[in-house]
Amino acid sequence: MRNGTIENDTKLSCLGLSEQKVKETIKNAALYETIISALSFIPENHTIGKNEGQLVYQVCTKIKQQCKNHLELLIRYIVEHKLDTGVRIDAALEFILTNGPNKSIDIEQFDKACGVGIIVSPEEIDSAVESVIEKHKTAILDQRYRFNVGKLLAETRGLLPWADGKAIKSEVDVQIFDLLGPKTDVDLAPPAKIVKKKENRLCVEKADPNDVVLLSTQESLLGETKSISDLMKSVHFHAPGENHKTDGYIVTDRTESLLKEHLSRTNGLVRTRFPPEPYGILHIGHAKAININFGYAKAQNGICFLRYDDTNPEKEEEKFFVGIKDMVEWLRYEPYKITHSSDYFQQLYEWAVILVKKGMAYVCHQTSEEMKGFNPQLSKWRDRPIEESLQLFNDMKNGKIDEGAATLRMKITLEEGKIDPVAYRIKFIPHHRTGNECCIYPTYDYTHCLCDSIEDITHSLCTKEFQSRRSSYYWLCNALDIYCPVQWEYGRLNVNYTVVSKRKIAKLITEGIVEDWDDPRLFTLTALRRRGFPSEAINNFCAQIGVTGAQSSIDPSALEACVRDILNLSAPRWAPI
Repeated sequence: MRNGTIENDTKLSCLGLSEQKVKETIKNAALYETIISALSFIPENHTIGKNEGQLVYQVCTKIKQQCKNHLELLIRYIVEHKLDTGVRIDAALEFILTNGPNKSIDIEQFDKACGVGIIVSPEEIDSAVESVIEKHKTAILDQRYRFNVGKLLAETRGLLPWADGKAIKSEVDVQIFDLLGPKTDVDLAPPAKIVKKKENRLCVEKADPNDVVLLSTQESLLGETKSISDLMKSVHFHAPGENHKTDGYIVTDRTESLLKEHLSRTNGLVRTRFPPEPYGILHIGHAKAININFGYAKAQNGICFLRYDDTNPEKEEEKFFVGIKDMVEWLRYEPYKITHSSDYFQQLYEWAVILVKKGMAYVCHQTSEEMKGFNPQLSKWRDRPIEESLQLFNDMKNGKIDEGAATLRMKITLEEGKIDPVAYRIKFIPHHRTGNECCIYPTYDYTHCLCDSIEDITHSLCTKEFQSRRSSYYWLCNALDIYCPVQWEYGRLNVNYTVVSKRKIAKLITEGIVEDWDDPRLFTLTALRRRGFPSEAINNFCAQIGVTGAQSSIDPSALEACVRDILNLSAPRWAPI
C-alpha cells in the first residue's frame, strides 16, 4: 500500500470509524473519494472530535453527486460547530437540493433552515415532553411500558426540531418512570403470542376494476389492502419539477429554467410512458411494467402514454401493434395518448446533426464485431473533422453508403464500460409508417431519452438492465440542452420454469417448439388469457410483488393463487340435479 493511501486510511480512522468500517469504506470508491475530499477541507491543526467525525461521515454518505460543489461549506460548518447534529445535517442537505445545487447559497436563509445558533434549553424539552405525554396519558396508563415510546419521541421532535435527540429520550424515560413507577412482573413478562388463524381469502371489488384487491378476513378488519393504486401511492419517487433532487441527476446552469418551462407545459402533472418494442406479444414481465407505469400515473392523478418504440423495422409487424394495445386494454388501462418513436424521426435527426456539429458524435466505419465487448479499441475515426462527419451522415441518410459500412456514434462511455454507443445505423428496409423516407434508424440508447423529453415525461420507469444506460440518458439530454426526465429502475420479474423474453419466445415459435405467441404453455398475456386467467388476477399478482430494485424470481403457483382467489368468487357454479 502506498504511503498516501496509508495516510488517508489513518484519516478515516480519525473520523471514529471502526477498523471494519474503514475497510468497507475503502471498497466503496465513490464514498472513499468523497471522504478524502471532505477531509481536505479540514484545517491541518484541527483535531476531529468523535461527534464531528460522525457528522462528516454522515455528510459524505448522504450528499448527492450534484451537491458536491457545496461540500466545503458543509465541512466548514461542522468544524465551526454550526452543524452539530444529524438533524441539522439532513436539513442542510435538503436546503441545498431544494435551493438548487448549482446556485450560490444565501447564508442567512441557509442558517435559518438548519437552525444554526438555536439552543434548546432543558426546560423547553421538559415542557414539550410533558405536553406530549399528557396527550397520550390514557393509553400509556393502559399499556404501561408496552406503549410505543417512539411515538412520543417523534411528536416531541416535531415540537422541538433542533433539540438533542439523546436529551429528549432521557427526559421521556424520566417522565414515563415518574408516571408509571418501577416495572412490575406483568411489565417484565414476555408478551402473549398472537395466533393468527388462517382465513379464506376474499375478493373485494372497488368501483374501479383496476383496483380489485385481495384481502384476508383479518386484513379486511384492519382496513389493509394490496392494490396497485395503494402500492403506487406508497413509492417514494420525486415530485414533478424536483428532478434535480434524485441521485445521479446532472444539474447544469440551464436546469432550473428548463424545469420551470416543463412545469408550465405540464401543469405539474405526473407523466409516465409504457414503451414496448412492437416485435412480439407482451408477457407477464410486461404486465408488471404496465401496472407500474399506468398505475403510478393513475395513483398520482397523472397521465401515461403508450409509445411504440418502432425503430427496428425488420422485426415489426402490424399484429404486434394491435396485440400490445389489446393487452394494455385487457388489463383495464387506457393510454392518455398512443405515440410512436417514428413520430419524432425528423426531430431526432436534427438533434443528431447538432451533436455532430458540437463534436459530440461522429461517423464511424468499425464493424459490429470490432465494437463488441467492454474494452474495444477506440475508433480511429473518433476525431475526424466535423464537416466530414456531417457529409457522411447525410450520405447515410440518403442511402449512399452500404448497410453496415457506417454508423453514427456518440462520444460517451456508459456505466457498464461500453464506449461510444451507436446512435444511428443504416438499414435498407422500409418503415411501416415512414416508408422509404430515409435509410437510417436510431437506436434505443439515442431514441428513448429524447422521446421522453419531447413528451415531457416526469418519471421514466424501467427495469434494472437499463441502469447502465442512465449515464447516456442524462448526458444526451443535457448535451442538447433540452428538458431531462428522471430514470428510475426496478427489478425485472422472472417466473420459474418458463421463458419471459420476447427474443427467446420468438425462437421457440420459429423452431416449432410452441405453436404461437398464445400457446398455453407460455406466459405471454395472450396465452394466459387463452387459459382463462382473469386480468384482475394478473394485476393483483403484480401488486403483491411490489416495486423494488431487487431481481425477483417467482414461482408460477403465486400467480395461480391470485387466479383462484378471483375465480372462487366469479366463476359460475351449478348445483347437481
